[in-house]
Amino acid sequence: MSRPAPALRSVAALAAHDLRVTARRGENVLVTLVIPIAVLLFFASTPVVPVPTGDAVDYLLPGVISLAIIASGLVNLGIATAYDRSYGVLKRLGAAPLPSWGLVAAKIGAILVLEVVQVLALVAVASLGLGWAPGAGWSPALFIVAMALGTVAFAGLGLLLAGTLRAEATLALANGLFLGFLMLGGIVLPIDHLPEALRPIAALLPATALADLLRISLASGLAAGTPASPVQPVLLLAAWGVAAVGLAIRTFRWD
Repeated sequence: MSRPAPALRSVAALAAHDLRVTARRGENVLVTLVIPIAVLLFFASTPVVPVPTGDAVDYLLPGVISLAIIASGLVNLGIATAYDRSYGVLKRLGAAPLPSWGLVAAKIGAILVLEVVQVLALVAVASLGLGWAPGAGWSPALFIVAMALGTVAFAGLGLLLAGTLRAEATLALANGLFLGFLMLGGIVLPIDHLPEALRPIAALLPATALADLLRISLASGLAAGTPASPVQPVLLLAAWGVAAVGLAIRTFRWD
């Protein structure tokens, strides 16, 4: 009898499998790559949104990067995991010679690779097609922190939905939240242009915190309402991440 593969090799193999499945599903490619690029190109070239800076792409690119992270963690991971659970895939993987942390690590690893592809594609489109460049005081370290916190928060929300709801309900709710974050999360429309009753709600959303943190890190498209310091969005996004992951761990059902 052959020995089980080392855990890290198994994690890498499972992550690669998840990436191949994502690439083969047209709806995943649409949500994670096509829609963010389309949103960036449309709103950057069409003066329909009152952006707070002279060049629309400066404001839009950080917001659309946050939209891509939402698409990867909440929509892609949440829906795929929900259907894996519905079809019994997770239960079978649980019986494999791989620790439970390995399953989570593989899924998060696949999401991180996908996000790198998304960021490279969006930055290439913005730089080569729209003439964007980061601000003089941009911070690569803070950008990585924003990506990491955003991944944790929205992957946690995706796993929370996938582990507690039926696959069909997860599909509907994840797409609904995606649309809500797009409209209210400061991604293409500054929250000070929202109806006054919605502004306090929008200010507390993880999408708003992520978009603000990315704008601060890139020193790009800073709106009047963007915090001068990254502390507030970091704390808000971290709180969402801790709450989402904590609830997902407590409530997740494997079958």
